Amino acid sequence: QVFMVPGILVILVTMVGGFLSALNIVKEKEVGTIEQINVTPIRKHQFILGKLIPFWVLGLIILSIGMVISWLAYGIVPLGSMLTIYLFAGVYLLVVLGMGLLISTFVQTQQQAMLLSFFFMMIFIMLGGLYTSIESMPDWARIFTWFNPVSYFIEVMRMVVLKGSTLFDIRYHLLIVFLMGIMLNGFAVYNYRKRS
Repeated sequence: QVFMVPGILVILVTMVGGFLSALNIVKEKEVGTIEQINVTPIRKHQFILGKLIPFWVLGLIILSIGMVISWLAYGIVPLGSMLTIYLFAGVYLLVVLGMGLLISTFVQTQQQAMLLSFFFMMIFIMLGGLYTSIESMPDWARIFTWFNPVSYFIEVMRMVVLKGSTLFDIRYHLLIVFLMGIMLNGFAVYNYRKRS
């Protein structure tokens, strides 16, 4: 349980952040309010930020609830700093939310968004190192984990919770996930087209 619970917290944050953000813009399309938003003078990046920030805060709240439950139910207290966990989680949520928003700019219905985000989430989770250690995976799967944000967060959670790792120890994980977040959110902003 000491090894699994930190990873399960990552999955919880990933599922909530990914699904909710993927359904966000699509719901506006289905209801028809997207057209009203498109004729307003707000810029694309302002619109995406307005959609991203509430779920970013919600993701951190869910992580906090999960940490409290893991402490109450299993007595798991991180050896490292909680600030390190929250800092990495904040950057990681940008990746997950950016991916969800990117999916929502491509699809037209909530059902399509749900299925597509579920497809990606399952791949990320199964090849994220939670159930199977990355070292025992075949070569092609290990290469895939380099591009899998879930694998970085699971590793960081275990490092901080079990070994008491500091920000210096996770600096490469933080940099890679930060670059992923910039790339995905930048693509989401670019792909969202306002139509008058």
